[in-house]
Amino acid sequence: MRKIYANGSDELEFFKELDKRHGETNKKVTEAVSEIIENVRENGDKAVKEYTLKFDGSLPEYYEVPRDIINDALNEADEDYVNALLNAMENIADFHNRQRQQGFINAKENGVIMGQRIRGLERVGLYVPGGTAAYPSSVLMNAIPAKIAGVKEIIMVTPPCKDGTPNKDILTAAAVCGVDRVFMLGGAQAIAALAYGTETIPKVDKIVGPGNIYVATAKKLLFGTVDIDMIAGPSEILVMADDTANPKFVAADLMSQAEHDVMASSILVTTSEALADKVLAEIDRQAENLSRKDIIKKSLENYGAIIITDCRHCAVELANAIAPEHLEVHMENPMELLGSLDNAGSIFLGQYASEPLGDYYAGPNHVLPTSGTARFFSPLGVDSFIKKISYTYYTEEALREAEKDIVTIAEKEGLTAHANAVKVRFE
Repeated sequence: MRKIYANGSDELEFFKELDKRHGETNKKVTEAVSEIIENVRENGDKAVKEYTLKFDGSLPEYYEVPRDIINDALNEADEDYVNALLNAMENIADFHNRQRQQGFINAKENGVIMGQRIRGLERVGLYVPGGTAAYPSSVLMNAIPAKIAGVKEIIMVTPPCKDGTPNKDILTAAAVCGVDRVFMLGGAQAIAALAYGTETIPKVDKIVGPGNIYVATAKKLLFGTVDIDMIAGPSEILVMADDTANPKFVAADLMSQAEHDVMASSILVTTSEALADKVLAEIDRQAENLSRKDIIKKSLENYGAIIITDCRHCAVELANAIAPEHLEVHMENPMELLGSLDNAGSIFLGQYASEPLGDYYAGPNHVLPTSGTARFFSPLGVDSFIKKISYTYYTEEALREAEKDIVTIAEKEGLTAHANAVKVRFE
């Protein structure tokens, strides 16, 4: 990892390098995905099967996983794994239940009634990577808030394993969370199938879940036809640390994100150069024992950095400027800084709140804004799966009182039919 001494210039150059990871759209990928989307839209299941055969090499035994296969996966799963899922599910549900909103009604003395209804979406599609990159935790983090929001049906799509069978760990998580239907397909064709519907796969209102660049591009292109959770970029973590931090912990947490992808970014912002040197030594020592050390080393070399700054306030300013997906605070009295940290997907306070705690277990959602979008985007939550419907009731007398103002504004906009729709009621 490179060392950068914050001086108002060098760190900005590094930030520009980070921006290059997501600044350009791959035109070839966009063209390929656009073709897939149009083909699926026009030809439905036929196109989906063609792409499955082309990209996976064979067709699965069945597209929709039978309910007894899902139940068998749960019954045959390792007991410790099931218990871990159930414990995590309890924490995630407890956190997200507190996000539930209530509608309201406002009845005024003049007879006017206004209000807002809150409804869960009808049907949501959940994309879950399969095969070797299987993430059962994604099932929990997407399905649980959807259920709490009142989504009526959750449709999960996941690529089959190389032998054409579903990933049993993912099926177990789906069974635990109450996913309604599971289909074996992946890639951009799966996103298109969910967005438009096919003869077999039902059309959904929203698509959530992580995927490769083809999946992410398909979601981006189909936004508007269907809602999506967010356009996710490479994973990232920023650790703020002072001389009270444990370099062993800091190094481990930086590498926990670097192992995701060679494009992932791990940044340490510290007020202690001595800590920086110790962290570098710990990274070298610990990485040798990790299965994905080659990915970690490349990620840290290309997009990792240690930024040395003068004070806690300066560290806070840098964190807010970067707006990282994950932000850890390994500083003395970390809670004192919470009120100043405005731009982050999720904040982890203290040396024992390691980021993987948030990935799997604590309760807050792990689907987070990346690439600096934490400045204006929020984590996935119950709000992501609801829609709000406003309603208005006016009496004749109440509309008469408002007539002049409405007509005045409408005529200022040159919309005479708008004005007429009110005036005609009192002619």
